[in-house]
Amino acid sequence: FDAVVQSVAKRQAAQPNLKSVTVYYNASQAPSFRSQISSAASIWNSSVSNVKLQATSGSADFAYYEGNDSRGSYASTNGHGSGYIFLDYAQNQQYDSIRVAAHETGHVLGLPDHYSGPCSELMSGGGPGPSCTNRYPNATERSRVNQLWANGLAQAVAKLAQAR
Repeated sequence: FDAVVQSVAKRQAAQPNLKSVTVYYNASQAPSFRSQISSAASIWNSSVSNVKLQATSGSADFAYYEGNDSRGSYASTNGHGSGYIFLDYAQNQQYDSIRVAAHETGHVLGLPDHYSGPCSELMSGGGPGPSCTNRYPNATERSRVNQLWANGLAQAVAKLAQAR
């Protein structure tokens, strides 16, 4: 999280009117899911205001990977925009692939799993079954991400102020 905060603080210094945190992701190691990842980022970008996801082909805060894993898709993250997301081929054939990518991206943004939740909760993941195709975070999930990243931006601004 400190690396993300430092990066945000530098961008804040260059752009004092910055209203949201930009988190960069690299999807080059998940070429089969490039479209789904882009859609998932667009969903999050249209759903929350305090953090924005931006694709890059270079150095990134987190990356997407693809392959086969008996555990299915998962995120390995600190919950503050750093880590990686693994997208499993078999799971993405069974479940809505954009929902899977958006769900896993939710982890990078700080949200936990809630498998017992209804299909209307993005973070219910595979809990509601493969017929669930909801790709959008609900109001509670959106609010939580905005709350988490408002604190991240405040910390970045505070860190910047300390550096001056």
